[in-house]
Amino acid sequence: MSSEVNNEMKGKVAIVTGSSSGIGQEIAQRLSNLGATVVVNSATSVAEGQLVAKSLANDSLYVQADISNKESGQNLIDTTLKAFGQLDILINNAGWTTLVAHHDLDALTDDIFAKTFDVNVFGTWWLTKAAMPHLKKSSDGNVVNITSIAGVRPVGSSIAYAMTKAALNHMTLLLAKSCGPVRINAVAPGLVETPWTRDWQAQHDNVARVAPLKRSATPQDCAEATISLLRNKYATGQIFVVDGGLTLVI
Repeated sequence: MSSEVNNEMKGKVAIVTGSSSGIGQEIAQRLSNLGATVVVNSATSVAEGQLVAKSLANDSLYVQADISNKESGQNLIDTTLKAFGQLDILINNAGWTTLVAHHDLDALTDDIFAKTFDVNVFGTWWLTKAAMPHLKKSSDGNVVNITSIAGVRPVGSSIAYAMTKAALNHMTLLLAKSCGPVRINAVAPGLVETPWTRDWQAQHDNVARVAPLKRSATPQDCAEATISLLRNKYATGQIFVVDGGLTLVI
């Protein structure tokens, strides 16, 4: 993707959760290159998040916040507004998972189940709800949820993860119906090559074997889909599947 800076999104302020690496980092970079002011966020990777913010082409800020904590998420919104006075774009990318075989119900412990929902569903809901009044003040308020094909097919790193992504996909539709003219869309990738999945070689090999496009997704693929949804002023309530055709064959 081009790293050329232009002013297409100049004057917009965007929060990208979970943006110290991977998909979130790529989205933050793309938004900044398009002229947006970007707030970089992570729950724990503080040094990495600060480096991402410093590397961006335009005004930026790093804010540490664990969105699974309601007060921490509210502080992310409040800090953004204090620094920049507005909020136009919320990219809900932060999430959590761990590999648990679907047939092994005992391995999906209550702690894993709860943590997966706390971050992926409750945290995303709380943050979006806190952001909505400010997004409604924007001339083109936007939410893009980064979900997964695990929300549309019985696949994914765990049953709990798939359940949370299905919840986020449906939340996207419900909010799009109820919160216009703010536009709410989702990007639902298949398996993505990120630092989180670096050790998941067996899964990447299986996708390369089965998917029509013969590879896993990249953060760049996901960022391109996100920017496309932001650019289309008449798109809302859409689940943009970015999976190399994998859901066509599974």
